[in-house]
Amino acid sequence: MGKIVFYEDKNFRGRNYECASDSADLSSYFSRCNSIKVESGCWVLYERPSYAGYQYVLSPGEYPDHQHWMGFSDSIRSCRFIRNVYGKSWKIRFYDKQGFGGQAAEWIEDCPSIYEAFKFREFRSCVVMDGAWVLYEQPDYHGHQYFLERGEYPSYTDWGANSPSAGSFRKITEF
Repeated sequence: MGKIVFYEDKNFRGRNYECASDSADLSSYFSRCNSIKVESGCWVLYERPSYAGYQYVLSPGEYPDHQHWMGFSDSIRSCRFIRNVYGKSWKIRFYDKQGFGGQAAEWIEDCPSIYEAFKFREFRSCVVMDGAWVLYEQPDYHGHQYFLERGEYPSYTDWGANSPSAGSFRKITEF
């Protein structure tokens, strides 16, 4: 299992909470989150309880304020430990139509610009065949993040997105 420490204030100050497992509601442990230390493992954090809202995927390291994990606010209300980051292969397949239809694009490496690699800007469904991935709404790993683990996603809403816009993606590996 991994370990993550949440701090109410920037630069690892204020009330803190250590977490070593999935938590559907962190509200009783802290009121806001302005810094984080990921001591081990990779984690996906959610803006709202029950694994809802904006997602942030964090690898081991120190994040002295919410801008360091590309947070849109200081609200973290649930978290999950990512179990599928170990291994030797990663493979993902995106489709430009819902239900795995239309043009397909298969990939095994990080992709900083979906448009440059595939010549389209939207993905409406996908299949993660190996590994775990994070999809970003904008190129160069910016914007809203979406955690994708092994499995099928017949619609972009299945990975938590409000639109099919996609700009980049990368493999999740523990450093």
